[in-house]
Amino acid sequence: MIGIDDAPAALAELSTVDNMMSKSREFRSLLVSPVFTEEEREKALRQVAVKLKLSDKVVQFLIHITSIGAIAALAQIIKAAMAIYLEKKKRAKAIVMTPVAVSREYEERLKAALKKRIDRDIDVEYVLDPSLLGGVLVKVGSTMYDSSIRGQLRLLKDELIKG
Repeated sequence: MIGIDDAPAALAELSTVDNMMSKSREFRSLLVSPVFTEEEREKALRQVAVKLKLSDKVVQFLIHITSIGAIAALAQIIKAAMAIYLEKKKRAKAIVMTPVAVSREYEERLKAALKKRIDRDIDVEYVLDPSLLGGVLVKVGSTMYDSSIRGQLRLLKDELIKG
């Protein structure tokens, strides 16, 4: 069994396989298509595992979810497992979308404000989105905080319509 502290490495390995499935239609078809036997799928997974240096536990897991026909949902499995891991570790992940790169000082202020808001340690991933006119969009779990100019204009429009 994989312990909670081993989860990040296991999830990274699973993500590597998921990326391969996304990039290679042939590889995905091999794992998903009923044309191939369970033995052929297992053999292929073991060969890929050697090249990618996957752990035995991850290989066993991949073989299992392939055998029950759930490999097509690997991305959702990874997402759910990551959410459970973060919950157990009392952490959260935030995705911050900005129109330009932000300064280190701003990153630290934003991280502190988010930590105070959600009362958890937080990992922040920054994504540049030039379509934003200004401000930021922050997604933590299923909650979205919108301080973009577009979002503020939308709120103003809604208020004006309400009267």
